[in-house]
Amino acid sequence: MIDIRPFKTLGHADHGWLDARHHFSFASYHDPDRMGWGKIRVWNDDTIAAQSGFPPHPHRDMEIVTFVRKGAISHRDSLGNEGRTGAGDVQVMSAGTGITHAEFNLESEETTLFQIWILPDRQGEKPGWGQREFPKANRDGGFEILASGTPDKDDALSIRTDAKVAAATLSAGQSAIWKTDSSRHQYLVAPTGKIRVNGKDAQPRDGIAVTGESEIVVEALEDAEVVLVDAG
Repeated sequence: MIDIRPFKTLGHADHGWLDARHHFSFASYHDPDRMGWGKIRVWNDDTIAAQSGFPPHPHRDMEIVTFVRKGAISHRDSLGNEGRTGAGDVQVMSAGTGITHAEFNLESEETTLFQIWILPDRQGEKPGWGQREFPKANRDGGFEILASGTPDKDDALSIRTDAKVAAATLSAGQSAIWKTDSSRHQYLVAPTGKIRVNGKDAQPRDGIAVTGESEIVVEALEDAEVVLVDAG
């Protein structure tokens, strides 16, 4: 089953400094049919104005993955972690028993990013944070795993859940294949470029919810970048 969710149907909140699109119910946006997808609870498509950002706020019992598309985001948290994550790179935060963090765009241009929340398999553990650079060339023409519940096996950032976050960069006419178990749930978004997923066409920034498929074939109808989460 493949459900294309057009960008115009997503939840929308424009706070001036933050222009956010919500693939699933979040904050003031509520849709009982879009409360999550498998273990995926939140997928926000955020545009953050220069020299602005999220002031300190708490989280707990959630795996939070941030994929930066343009610009950079600077992180600071109650554990003493600090870091800057640039375009194409990823940071993860395991909120665990509780963590407070702030995320700011300290750049001179707007920053765009996906923030993805995935339900953890394990609770009651200490919070943690990690960041890593992923050269875009490594995912030219196919998927690269960026965060995983089996990080050593996948050479990826660690998340405390049975899930994988991956990305691919495709030139027009190229295809990438993701093999999975048909009992799992996948969600894909192409921030740039039109794509076709198992025969169904999607526009840039549409949400693509998938389940019941053992193989996902992503065809680039034009130059495209694709971000995918595969979770239980």
